[in-house]
Amino acid sequence: MTGAALRGVVLVFSLHGAARPARPDAWLGEDKLRHFFTSAFVQGFGYGALRAAGASHAMALTGATTVTAAAGLGKEMWDLHGHGTPSVRDLAWDAAGAGSATVLLVRVAR
Repeated sequence: MTGAALRGVVLVFSLHGAARPARPDAWLGEDKLRHFFTSAFVQGFGYGALRAAGASHAMALTGATTVTAAAGLGKEMWDLHGHGTPSVRDLAWDAAGAGSATVLLVRVAR
């Protein structure tokens, strides 16, 4: 991973973890928007990085989806171990962000 890519990943995770969800865990809120847009960004960035490395469209989508899912699950596991509040709703917003980015990538980036 290049230095710029590593800095981008660190920035995404630092922004992603900056907000604490309000109690109780609502379906809507700033935290959920962060999950949505962070996942959309990771999906798009992962796709672009894989395409730049020579992966086919289908392989880049698969790889980006895998990385995005791992990032979302990893964040919730981090929260589960005492660093935040784990939430299935956060994962739903992660999936919505990744899915939205995928729809755009399928339509635009062939």
